[in-house]
Amino acid sequence: MTDVVLPPAVPFPADGFALFPDRSVVALRVNGELKDLATVVQETDAVEPVTIDSPDGLSILRHSTAHVLAQAVQRINPQANLGIGPPITDGFYYDFGVEHPFTPEDVKAIEKEMQRIVREGQRFVRRPVTDEEARVELVDEPFKLELIGLKGGSKEAAEGASVEVGAGELTIYDNVDRDGQTVWKDLCRGPHLPNTRMIGNGWALQRIAGAYWRGSEKNPQLQRIYGTAWPTKDELRAYQQRLEEAAKRDHRKLGKELDLFSFPDEIGSGLSVWHPRGGIVRGEMEQHARRRHIAGGYTYVYTPHISKEDLFLQSNHLVTYKEGMFPPIVMDEERDERGEITKQGQDYYLKPMNCPMHILIFKERARSYRDLPMRLAENGTVYRNELSGALHGLTRVRGFTQDDSHLFVTPEQLEEETTRVLEFVISMLRDFGLEDFELELSMRDDEKEKWIGSDEFWEYSTEALRNVAHASGLKVTEVPGEAAFYGPKIDLKTKDAIGRTWQLSTVQVDVNLPERFELEFTDRDGQKKRPIMIHRALFGSIERFFAILLEHYAGAFPVWLSPVQVVGIPVAEEYEGYLAEVIAQLQAAGVRAELDRSDDRMQKKIRTHTTQKVPLMLIAGEQDRAAGTVSFRFRDGTQENGVPIADAVRRIHESIASHALVNGVEDFA
Repeated sequence: MTDVVLPPAVPFPADGFALFPDRSVVALRVNGELKDLATVVQETDAVEPVTIDSPDGLSILRHSTAHVLAQAVQRINPQANLGIGPPITDGFYYDFGVEHPFTPEDVKAIEKEMQRIVREGQRFVRRPVTDEEARVELVDEPFKLELIGLKGGSKEAAEGASVEVGAGELTIYDNVDRDGQTVWKDLCRGPHLPNTRMIGNGWALQRIAGAYWRGSEKNPQLQRIYGTAWPTKDELRAYQQRLEEAAKRDHRKLGKELDLFSFPDEIGSGLSVWHPRGGIVRGEMEQHARRRHIAGGYTYVYTPHISKEDLFLQSNHLVTYKEGMFPPIVMDEERDERGEITKQGQDYYLKPMNCPMHILIFKERARSYRDLPMRLAENGTVYRNELSGALHGLTRVRGFTQDDSHLFVTPEQLEEETTRVLEFVISMLRDFGLEDFELELSMRDDEKEKWIGSDEFWEYSTEALRNVAHASGLKVTEVPGEAAFYGPKIDLKTKDAIGRTWQLSTVQVDVNLPERFELEFTDRDGQKKRPIMIHRALFGSIERFFAILLEHYAGAFPVWLSPVQVVGIPVAEEYEGYLAEVIAQLQAAGVRAELDRSDDRMQKKIRTHTTQKVPLMLIAGEQDRAAGTVSFRFRDGTQENGVPIADAVRRIHESIASHALVNGVEDFA
């Protein structure tokens, strides 16, 4: 983050320009709230500078650029209606109601107009308004009028709408030119950059998409323009290079190229099938995790994919999560020969989560403190009724397998067991080659009505998770107000090979479901008490974790996960028999080894298997046969010749056992 140069003593009251003349400062945090740099503060206020390269500063930059985008669109097409334009991860978007969809040529014209607005150096000026004043000023903006009517509601008006309306006063931001004239305005909570010139040249428009107003297919479809913005042109170029690298690593593209999985239209959207090679990788993941779980004191259970509605009513999923569940299936109905119902059917639902069924296993018989902690694990397939527009390869699907664990503990065991869980999770992820972790502790805030459970529960459970998080030695970010309504949680985040952050494992404390299902155990004093439940997903979902690994390694998996670990490539047909003996020896020891007997020339075979990301290619010709050796060829094109067969076999086994990532000769020492 940019170092801020502070001015000499400034008389109060003073605005941010006087307090922080450094041009890297674009906003203020006053008594914990983000404010425009023009905000006047008192000496008693707690004031912090917000620099453009900080997370808040980047959001403000991107939100301001979204406003410039909207102004440019309306300059070109005054009839365009404004939707919403929030900052998002690495960028922004703005939605528009237009008669005709945008074209690439339209985007070029919009970019040129945005450049003009940036150069004009228009000031962003905040102006509070009443609801009625806002309706008068925005009478020609039907989507804005709808947001005004929803201000302060219990549910957010639309995804991203919090940048425009909230529970407090309404504000409009005027774009004021150098002559003091308001040339454009938008309903917005702010804050914004002081002026458009500060946007600079580190921005670009990226793509066009359709988006339903307020995310509902019942509403009009708007046109969405996505963009990105960075403090400098160099940072923009670096981001664009990361996008190019991410496109090469896209798991959907690699899944097809490497023949790992697919989504047949005949089955339906968001429902994957795993091909033999993908199934091998998935099987290795699951089997390794299973061995580690059993060694860690977990017991595997199995539960059905479907249940009567009563279970999900008791768990409250049919109240709080019904829109995410598939419609009911009516079963057990009986009719007589005339077709009249003699027995009413019952509604069954595909399960969206495994936890209610694990609770029933706990509840099946009386439990004592001696049974706790009780650790249940399952690779349970669940089903979520995701909107088609939200589906994305394996990372957002309608049917997926959660590597779910639920732990039942006494209050006294909470901290110790959570420590054990977190250490287990981090150790497991390191087995898969991930190393860069940080934690987020989600806590409750002061809005009492949002949370259930006693103050005592929240205090000791939050403190337990805080102790566990900080004892891990990882970076910890505490986030008030982001806890689930029934308990605090720790989220573990990791960075992949190209610096993207993924949220993976979650450790969630829950007293709600034990209460709803009246779970009990008999404590040492003979009294019946409620256990605490810990929800713990290590991968999140196996499908999503597989996609993350596939992109992290760009398809070039460590040897232990590679669908084909070794392939034999004879220099000529006469050496097939010699290599076949080596391959058979490896296969007998459980190595996934193949011999390429195709009619292709040796160089084409090498290209084919390099493209398929095979980590170890064994090549043999006359010199190797005569010496009882093989030559190794690696994915990066490097080679090691004349390795004795026994030594080669030993090193192959070691690379598998150590989970080594072998791309070149230096990785295969």
